[in-house]
Amino acid sequence: MAKCDEGYRCDVCGRDVEAITESDLYLRYVLGEIPLEVMHRHPERHIRCNPGVAQYIVHRDFSPVNCDGDFAKANFDLDYVRTEESRVTAGWSRLQAIPTAGLSLAEYPLHITPVLPNEEIG
Repeated sequence: MAKCDEGYRCDVCGRDVEAITESDLYLRYVLGEIPLEVMHRHPERHIRCNPGVAQYIVHRDFSPVNCDGDFAKANFDLDYVRTEESRVTAGWSRLQAIPTAGLSLAEYPLHITPVLPNEEIG
């Protein structure tokens, strides 16, 4: 079987990342953190296997993930945490919709300009 037919293995747990909706790599692409042309050079993992990102998904359909250590959201400013929760949850929600949305790969990314807390809008 060709490598592309085998799916992608999570570089954390070693199991297959069976669906795009579970993919940390595609979540980061949707969030605009990884350009399409370099995705093939980045490791794949399940969203839940990357607690540094997964902890910011706050949605009734996603069981909370705890991140320990220096990158736990409890160690960050509350305004930053709220901004990240909004941004990453929006990306995760879009990722969940992709299989039925009829989008091309180039249309996956969100184009969000986050408004930082306490930023004056004028």
